[in-house]
Amino acid sequence: MHHDPSSPIGIFDSGLGGLTVARAVMDLLPGEPIVYFGDTARVPYGVKSPDTVARYAAQITRFLLAKNVKLLIVACNTMAAVALPAITGLSPVPVLEVIDAGAESALAATRSRRIGIIATPSTIASHAYESALARLGGPDVYTVAKACPLFVPLVEEGWLDHPATRLVAVEYLAPLAAHNLDTLILGCTHYPLLAPLLAEVVGPGIRLQDSATAVARRAAAILDAKGLRNTAAAPAHSFHVTDLPHRFIAVGERFLGRPMTDVRLETLV
Repeated sequence: MHHDPSSPIGIFDSGLGGLTVARAVMDLLPGEPIVYFGDTARVPYGVKSPDTVARYAAQITRFLLAKNVKLLIVACNTMAAVALPAITGLSPVPVLEVIDAGAESALAATRSRRIGIIATPSTIASHAYESALARLGGPDVYTVAKACPLFVPLVEEGWLDHPATRLVAVEYLAPLAAHNLDTLILGCTHYPLLAPLLAEVVGPGIRLQDSATAVARRAAAILDAKGLRNTAAAPAHSFHVTDLPHRFIAVGERFLGRPMTDVRLETLV
């Protein structure tokens, strides 16, 4: 498999959420073509078993490798938490993931070293963020985690500032107030779309952190180190989904902040 600067970056997620990562990559690396895969037929992943998520992740990895990608970005926190060995075991190209990047971002932001984590049930059950924070920040980092399973379907419905979403956010986040946190990791790529609402709910004393920009910076460093950065004036991006491409476009363009002109329906095997 031959890669050169014109080869694309592969980014994948369980659905729409990874478009927040794609947007950060497009902003920082505007010359890079991107092949994005969203498994819209099987979202959400966060309530599925680790074995099922690993099987789905392996299917998507094979699909993207067949597109001759030069770098893979796992933009789904659930896949990064429970399926990373399945992905790296298949990939001959570098694999970046969102959990270490999110942990590093939170450690850079915190002053009290009291950090909250909200994510899908699978990610929370994996304790992947706690492990990353302890490994990167040392044993004195205080963490508290909360599963927020309803946020993904609410975001995919486009209810970013809906009264129902606000009620759910208050219900999920109220127990965190007792922990005197100063930083909150948005441990799912869907959640940054809720950031304005979540910031209002938790108040100004808590900094919200996500991993999209940090992952984009890591991607830039790897491409530069390998001499693979592209400088195309207008790179071609393609988006691949397993269900409802028209709905993916309608909601996804809000995530991406730009039009999506090449969206294709795919069947995984």
